Amino acid sequence: METFKIGPKDEGKRLDQFMQDKKHWPRSLVMKAIRTKKLKVNGKKEDASFRLSRRDDVVSYVLEEKKNTEPVILYEDENLLAAVKPAGLLSLDPEGKEKDTLLTRVNKYLEGKGKAPAIPVHRIDFHTEGILLFAKNRPAADVLEGLIRDRKIGKTYLAVVTGRVQNSKGRLEHQLFKDAKQNKVFVSEERIKGSKTAITEYERMAATGDLTLVKCHLITGRTHQIRTQLAHIGHPILGDDKYGFKALNKEYKERGQLLCAYQLSFDFTEEGGILSYLSGKTIRLPKVAFVHKYFSGVHY
Repeated sequence: METFKIGPKDEGKRLDQFMQDKKHWPRSLVMKAIRTKKLKVNGKKEDASFRLSRRDDVVSYVLEEKKNTEPVILYEDENLLAAVKPAGLLSLDPEGKEKDTLLTRVNKYLEGKGKAPAIPVHRIDFHTEGILLFAKNRPAADVLEGLIRDRKIGKTYLAVVTGRVQNSKGRLEHQLFKDAKQNKVFVSEERIKGSKTAITEYERMAATGDLTLVKCHLITGRTHQIRTQLAHIGHPILGDDKYGFKALNKEYKERGQLLCAYQLSFDFTEEGGILSYLSGKTIRLPKVAFVHKYFSGVHY
């Protein structure tokens, strides 16, 4: 049993939305919990649309499966490590409200080895799988942050998009504007107030039916960059309800975006400082599950 006391920030929220925000549950799990009376408000069964009030008690009787919180480490040396962030897990939580993040998992791993806590140097969207770098000391963190800022660490993503991408290669350059109230990013062909330039290079890897596998290389690193730019050209990522086609996502039974930051490459010389030994190195995920699901046999 788990109890949540409703405070000012959550007052007025629908019950289903509150549980999705609080526990990151898929909507199907929330609805099942309500239907089976395993989710109650002040001891009573309420509908998904029930609006919560301050000091309400939301009680969950859902027994969640014990998570495997051991981080997958792809690379590690005395200065840094590269870990895999699963989709549906926060990279980190600066506010300290979420106990389970990739950072807390990495720190637990390092604590077991008698090492100091890691220093995060970048992050990935909650719904995106991929490789994250963590520094193991302040000098390494300073170098990594500088390399990322100066685009000396290449970030390559794989995505399954809807529709058949016609061009074998392309370069997308747009203006992105984030609406904080809607928590959504909008794309413009022209510069507008508050917008930032976003550049993504892409390559078509394979196509089948009404789906295409694309490889994307980030030239800039804006919020929701790949998701919004691909959607803007008519090829939203499968499973992305925010920017894509909900009906098609439902048809394929994909509840999360099929996007993975699967490769990091170090490309620098004198800028590397104490990490100069990494120049030319590539860290890559050996397997991306959604690629094998829809494009088995494709080499990436």
